[in-house]
This record gives sequence, structure tokens and C-alpha cells, in this order.
Amino acid sequence: MRKLLFLLSIFLIFTNNAFSQQEDISSMSAKELKEELDSGKQIVVIDVRKEEELSGPLGKLDNIIHIPVQELENRINELEKYKENQIAVICRSGNRSRKATHLLIENGFNAKNVAGGMIEYRNIENSK
Repeated sequence: MRKLLFLLSIFLIFTNNAFSQQEDISSMSAKELKEELDSGKQIVVIDVRKEEELSGPLGKLDNIIHIPVQELENRINELEKYKENQIAVICRSGNRSRKATHLLIENGFNAKNVAGGMIEYRNIENSK
């Protein structure tokens, strides 16, 4: 019984830590991103999907920086010139971009995760 309680306690500690890290991530909606891009606001968009996804059904946005999330840590120096810019990080649904946004913030970037990702962005485009 003690062993079970100990394991449960460890699980709760790790779960709480994971959720608290996610809460620290700043986000923007796909609608906000679209409005900012449409208004001509200078925002850097980093797409962290795999290469083959860019030519898939969701396509890609114009003028993006493409760095797959698996490569971001090793290629983060390529983004150094954008450190003072607002950065929007996008993927298919918002999960990989959340991880990438966390990494960027840890490295001093002003980054926001695009909640809902390209799926939500395309839904907004198609609803007009």
C-alpha cells in the first residue's frame, strides 16, 4: 500500500509539473494570427511541421520560416536575428508548436503558440 501511495505521489508531482509548464506558454488564436498577417503587422511565423506536411492538404502560409520541431534545438541559432520580433509558432494542431514555443521562450525569444494550428487557421479562412 505504501509503495502504491508513493508511486501515486510521484505521478501527481510529474503531472502537475507538466501542466504548469504548459500554462507558462503564451498563445494566440489562429484568428489573431490571421488578423495580424492581413493587417501587414511584422510578425515572424515559424512552422514546425515536417517537410512533407507543407505540401499536404493544409498547405503552408506565405513567408514562413520552416524548421521542424525535431531540428529546432540544433538550429535555434538561425533565428537569432528575430530575437526582438514577435514570433508565432504553428504546426498542424498546436501540440508540436507548444513544445517549440517553450524552447524559444527558454532561449529568450518573444514567441507565442498558435492554438489550434493550421487546422484552425484553415477553418477560419474557409468560414468566410
